[in-house]
Amino acid sequence: MEIWLLLIVVSLSVSLLLHRLRNSSSLPLPPDPNFFPFIGTIWWLRQGLGGLNTYLRSVHHRLGPIITLRITSRPAIFVADRSLAHQALVLNGAVFADRPPAAPISKIVSSNQHNISSGSYGATWRLLRRNLTSEILHPSRVRSYSHARRWVLDILFDRFRRHDGSEEEAIVVVDHLHYAMFALLVLMCFGDKLDEKQIKEVEFVQRRQLLSFSRFNILNLWPKLTRLIFRSRWEEFHQMRREQGDVLLPLIRARRKIVESRMKNHKDYVQSYVDTLLDLELPEEKRKLNEEEIVSLCSEFLNGGTDTTATALQWIMANLVKKPEIQERLYEEIKSVVAGDEAREIEEEEAHKMPYLKAVVLEGLRRHPPGHFVLPHSVTEDTVLGGYKVPKRGTVNFMVAEIGRDPAVWDDPMEFKPERFIGEEEPVDITGSRGIKMMPFGAGRRICPGIGLAMLHLEYYVANMVKEFEWKEVKGYEVDLTEKLEFTVVMKHPLKARAVPRRS
Repeated sequence: MEIWLLLIVVSLSVSLLLHRLRNSSSLPLPPDPNFFPFIGTIWWLRQGLGGLNTYLRSVHHRLGPIITLRITSRPAIFVADRSLAHQALVLNGAVFADRPPAAPISKIVSSNQHNISSGSYGATWRLLRRNLTSEILHPSRVRSYSHARRWVLDILFDRFRRHDGSEEEAIVVVDHLHYAMFALLVLMCFGDKLDEKQIKEVEFVQRRQLLSFSRFNILNLWPKLTRLIFRSRWEEFHQMRREQGDVLLPLIRARRKIVESRMKNHKDYVQSYVDTLLDLELPEEKRKLNEEEIVSLCSEFLNGGTDTTATALQWIMANLVKKPEIQERLYEEIKSVVAGDEAREIEEEEAHKMPYLKAVVLEGLRRHPPGHFVLPHSVTEDTVLGGYKVPKRGTVNFMVAEIGRDPAVWDDPMEFKPERFIGEEEPVDITGSRGIKMMPFGAGRRICPGIGLAMLHLEYYVANMVKEFEWKEVKGYEVDLTEKLEFTVVMKHPLKARAVPRRS
């Protein structure tokens, strides 16, 4: 099977090379490390996307901050320079704000790109994004979910206290973080506190879809051919999607009944994400969202707010365990806030006022961004970037990790040093609007709409976890900061630590 695929790739490579020679223009594409398209990149494709970072890093060192790879028939341009990223995403944002056409399996999962992350730049995308930011992520709406954040904090602390804090008792921290963040997003999405069994049912179908994408990636190559050769895998993929609907649709329909029965006028009613989707009308198609599209949007909401936050929390806590002096300095700041009332939680407003806490969170996002790339951008017209041509419908990728670890901007970029964010004359703007030094949430028109919620969750949970427990390394499970690509870039060896209660 691999021989046949290799022959097809070689044939396409030769035809594309001839096409390139016939249609050369005065302004070239960014340099391509491979004379024959596709062939030079096959070796890292065989390793999966995890091999892409290493390959690109070596290529950028040789060829400069902007390069081209031929991964599909469209040129894929990779940018590792903060100034070029700012020029493209902020100064020339409208041209770079589109998305490439979805691959076959992504097209199914996104209901033909009827979602925010992969939707084409236009009226439908603006409606869906505006609905999310104004109805759920608006600061006043976020405040209405403070009870949910406390509920999740109690869940986390109950789980941590089940361990006795002894030398031998190690907590696999990310398991608890992921469950807690997922429970919070489920409540925000569907409006109800589900029990643990229901939450785990939703979590199972969501995680299975996320973590199995690499298994189904082969289906994106020449789908007419793969539907014949990999028929059973296509059937498995469609079955997985049906089972996701079987779990999410009853929750969506139950919420619809609540809204239609006007129970939302009840004093205890808090608007959920599903509520905001039920009456939306798509401006270009003049119709309401169908159930399949609502499933896709709910799935996007759950995935987007869970894995990235849980991953970032694990990286931050790993560094606090590895460097106890940083944890101690953070705890001293926390004590100065609670000042004699150590039994209470750190309130969200208090967390916002703690400069060292913010520095710890920012350094975690700089050093360990959950995504090493933003989602691919596509240009709406021929344009120029860094002196090279970017052709219409070309794909442009921005290397988040490389930009945040640029030694020209950051001293000792691979070290975890929150102090670098303290006492700056001009604080780092993580939105990138004034200039990009780090971009863990992307930048420009496609910046992550959940940036405010994510920062709130990171600051709130880090502060309270450090206030309540002293986090210590466990002998035999020393902190290892080696990275591994899953849906996000996670710790290859998940953090195992002791949580020693600070109060009896």
